[in-house]
Amino acid sequence: MNRRCFLGAGLGAALAVASAPLWARRSGGTQVRTLSLHHLHTDERLNVAYRIGDSYQRSALKRLNHFLRDFRSGDETAIDPQLFDLLHDVKRRLGHEHGTFEVISGYRSPRTNAMLRRTSTGVARRSLHMTGQAIDVRLTEMPTRNIRDAALTLGRGGVGYYPRSDFVHLDTGRVRRWGA
Repeated sequence: MNRRCFLGAGLGAALAVASAPLWARRSGGTQVRTLSLHHLHTDERLNVAYRIGDSYQRSALKRLNHFLRDFRSGDETAIDPQLFDLLHDVKRRLGHEHGTFEVISGYRSPRTNAMLRRTSTGVARRSLHMTGQAIDVRLTEMPTRNIRDAALTLGRGGVGYYPRSDFVHLDTGRVRRWGA
């Protein structure tokens, strides 16, 4: 290989690395997926790298399960890791990778869900909150309609928009939408 070809190949490789998104360059090219969360009812905060490449991090998932517990009863369940991927991808789609998700509701025990159904018309009998497949959120410094729109463009799971209460419901169930 002559010097010109060698320099051209080197420059091409350098440009490819420089133009790759930052999330794809971390850990030597292995994507590190992180979330920053603030639970509005418990005032707890969590910053966690929950997935590296294709591997979910078991200790991080345990921390997320505890963080998203039913804050009324303290009950916990295994949260669907695809829900974390959905949050991460929404944040990335919005170009707001350092934003913090404000959590309104994560896991809800069947007992809590039944209690909420008695006091509100917007709580589903078979809510995916009870199976660890749903979350109600806001994202700091981002209008909730933008979160809704980003989630809809991903085409994964349910998206409920509650502009009067200023939150978005995201879940890993079948694709559907509701709200304004």
